[in-house]
Amino acid sequence: MRYHRKGVIGAIALVVGLVLAACGSGDDAEGPGTTGSADTTETTAAPDGPAITIGAQDFGESAILAEVYRQVLENAGYEVSIQPLGGFRDIVLGAFEGGDINFTPEYAASMLEFLNEQQGEATGDAEETTELLRGYLSELGLVAYAPSPAIDTNAFVVTPETSEEHGISAISDLAGHEADLTLGGPPDCETNPFCIPGLQDVYGIDFSGSFTPLDAGSVTVQALEAGEIDVAVLFSTSGIIADRGWILLEDDQSMLAADNVVPVLTEELDQAYGEEFRALVDEVSAAMTTEDLTELNRQFDIEARDAEDIALDWLTENGFVDG
Repeated sequence: MRYHRKGVIGAIALVVGLVLAACGSGDDAEGPGTTGSADTTETTAAPDGPAITIGAQDFGESAILAEVYRQVLENAGYEVSIQPLGGFRDIVLGAFEGGDINFTPEYAASMLEFLNEQQGEATGDAEETTELLRGYLSELGLVAYAPSPAIDTNAFVVTPETSEEHGISAISDLAGHEADLTLGGPPDCETNPFCIPGLQDVYGIDFSGSFTPLDAGSVTVQALEAGEIDVAVLFSTSGIIADRGWILLEDDQSMLAADNVVPVLTEELDQAYGEEFRALVDEVSAAMTTEDLTELNRQFDIEARDAEDIALDWLTENGFVDG
């Protein structure tokens, strides 16, 4: 059970008030929230600052991460809500600019390369990549907190049948098969440096003429299952890959960079709540591992559990909220 802090405070105040009235307390009686007697409950006022609106993109992992941050912040007394968004970063940045959101879970390398117009600055080092990202975010009035150990990159996936038929186990093995195989995935694959442009620049593989724009989730999964595409671009933390027994192609020439989960928020929000707020967000981020994220995605994709329940279980297991 998730406890809402404001409801708890209200209940405490009511109980204490009734007790004092029943005892006929006079002017010396201590009201709720004071600490003058051993059995009086001490309460802390909710943090004073703007309401937090977390942007969640339209895929399961983003919904889960948004719930993780929402619930832990709400448990600490902050006023928090989630705003569903589309799946593209221009929508996310537009929501920041329009004041519709002031916090979102993002991915360090992909966000960096979106803002720098695919200059290839992202590296395999999460701290270095996040620091570069902060330089671009500052121009937009945004900040990035510490990156999580949890990393989710693009994953190039084939069925065992395709792997065996064409001798494919690594991305480099796709070379020479562009005319025989169809690549399917999210529409931004055509411009994402960790998708078609990266395949061209790093591997010399050109799928630009045999790419089917789909999504980063269920539509692409269904297309691969039905044989409508031969290579699917999914997220590396997708629980479906192992569940279906599909082959995740090895990035044998290190095209993919540090796409670690990183909270991005407005400078206004950061300044309003300060170090205590940042420390809590960073603590949650630090506890999330790639293995955790993959398991949470499996529960969402395979078990069809709600993101809210998945997040609550993870927060409870990791000691952030009471079960």
